[in-house]
Amino acid sequence: MLEGCMESFEFNENYNLPSETVISQSEGSVSVSLFVSSECNFFDGHFPEFKILPAVGQFGIVSHLALKYFGFPENVSKIKRMKFSMPILPDSKLKIDLDFNKEKKEVSFLISDADDSEIAYSSGKFS
Repeated sequence: MLEGCMESFEFNENYNLPSETVISQSEGSVSVSLFVSSECNFFDGHFPEFKILPAVGQFGIVSHLALKYFGFPENVSKIKRMKFSMPILPDSKLKIDLDFNKEKKEVSFLISDADDSEIAYSSGKFS
């Protein structure tokens, strides 16, 4: 694991994100909570009248966490599946679940509401 690496700090600082809080962690999985404030740079220019966290921002956060917790390469070679179910609005508290299959060298993720697990924002799998 690469917890606390400089890249993690720079990512959070560059996009105006707070550090995530680990909810649970094992060798091949991690669940974190993360508050995405309206000040997050990912919201800049993305629908000024109705800001949402763009897909590229969601994937950026997920791939950053895969690097931080599993040492997964930053350069993702293949997105196998990605589904966006609901928009993520500014000032949302998220729960992000990541599972790493070491044998297949792939990561699956689920982004949901931290307070209501019935609300799923996005999910996917990449290698």
